Amino acid sequence: MVNLPTGLVTHTRKIQSLYKRSLRMLECFYDRRDVLRYHAVLMRQRFDQNRDIKDMRIAKDLLIKGEEELFENQHWNPKKCVAYERDVEPPDWVLDYWHPLEKAQYPEYFARREQRKKEFVKLWEQKYGKSSYTPHHH
Repeated sequence: MVNLPTGLVTHTRKIQSLYKRSLRMLECFYDRRDVLRYHAVLMRQRFDQNRDIKDMRIAKDLLIKGEEELFENQHWNPKKCVAYERDVEPPDWVLDYWHPLEKAQYPEYFARREQRKKEFVKLWEQKYGKSSYTPHHH
């Protein structure tokens, strides 16, 4: 690695990045594993065909064309790749456990929320009847 020119490493990293982003984009289009794999193999073949190009002008031109193609063919709603269960939406009931001083910072929101909770309970009771459940206090 010591004798390699920095530009070559940078170009290689750009190619690797383009490949990975292209693979991620394919995942957005194909849900079935077998279909995704088929298209991934075809894409990899395209990358491998240009693997041994030594002329940096041609290689750079291909990289630019690849970036343009990826941009033009991007999915309208790409999947976000986040680590497993790191992007968690907390459930609504968590707000019930906020301290009163925290709730006091958003008085309009919590007033409207309490009103909506009452409306929800009323609609629930109209549809399903009153609950016979009584919580046991220990």
